[in-house]
Amino acid sequence: MNKQQTVPSIVNQVKNVQWPSFNTILSTAGLPIVGIVIFLGLWSMMAKNIDTSLGQFPGPAAVWQQANVLVDEHNAQMDKADKFYQRQDERNAARVAKDPTYQPKIRAFTGAPTFFEQIWTSLYTVMVGFVVASLIAIPVGIMCGLSKNAYTAINPLIQLFKPVSPLAWLPLVTMVVSAVYVSTDPMFSKSFITSAVTVALCCLWPTLINTAVGVSSIDKDLLNVSKVLRLNALSHVTTIVLPSSIPAIFTGLRLSLGIGWMVLIAAEMLAQNPGLGKFVWDEFQNGSSESLARIMVAVLTIGLIGFILDRLMLTVQRKVSWDKTAVLR
Repeated sequence: MNKQQTVPSIVNQVKNVQWPSFNTILSTAGLPIVGIVIFLGLWSMMAKNIDTSLGQFPGPAAVWQQANVLVDEHNAQMDKADKFYQRQDERNAARVAKDPTYQPKIRAFTGAPTFFEQIWTSLYTVMVGFVVASLIAIPVGIMCGLSKNAYTAINPLIQLFKPVSPLAWLPLVTMVVSAVYVSTDPMFSKSFITSAVTVALCCLWPTLINTAVGVSSIDKDLLNVSKVLRLNALSHVTTIVLPSSIPAIFTGLRLSLGIGWMVLIAAEMLAQNPGLGKFVWDEFQNGSSESLARIMVAVLTIGLIGFILDRLMLTVQRKVSWDKTAVLR
């Protein structure tokens, strides 16, 4: 009897489900696929007609082949590292068996970093620079949005340093880090500090400006509520200012993260710091017939990572924002 009652209800629920229309499916999945196919076709045709000093410009097939080669090289390097540490462990065990007082020493594997290790280095560096910039820009932006005097005082500095290219900052940052960051046993390498600081300097401005605009645009009714409740400064910021300005803050954060990712690649290329930028420059200097295809793999990887970072930021915005109508676009 229960089965007879539940089956019609299930059927009704299925009927009431609002399935996406054909136009919706076409616009969300079909059109992007068509665009990618057209791009690959144009790329393949144009590549056949471009001859460079390093050979023919790589098409999609050549790039895909080199992507597989990079994966194989990474796996081979990881096998070398495993065997290196295994031999080291065996030697240390033999030494300890002969001399129990011996203190084993573990030497780090010094093989060349693989393509995927370069990706991790760049991601780690950009996230550190981005977080440092955000921790500075958001409080300063809130202060500028709440106080016209503070905005008037800081705005000339914003307008002065905002247009400065990261390539102009890089030599200065390199010299300062080399002079200040002096240690016999440093926790981080100077190249990492230099890249992270350069990224932070260029990530500051979009977040700061958008935060200030968002805070200054808060609804007057909300400000009046804060006055009626007699909230102190900290409560006013946490309960009124931050929730109301989150969309503007995240717009600045998304812009800053995109800029930081672009800045990092340029800084790595110029300063020869470890990361994807150095990988691109090394392949360009290598000048082999496969170099162009490997550079294209890096270019596509850089673009894909930038896209994923932006989607992640937008997803976080939807989770923490009161405005749930924000869509992934």
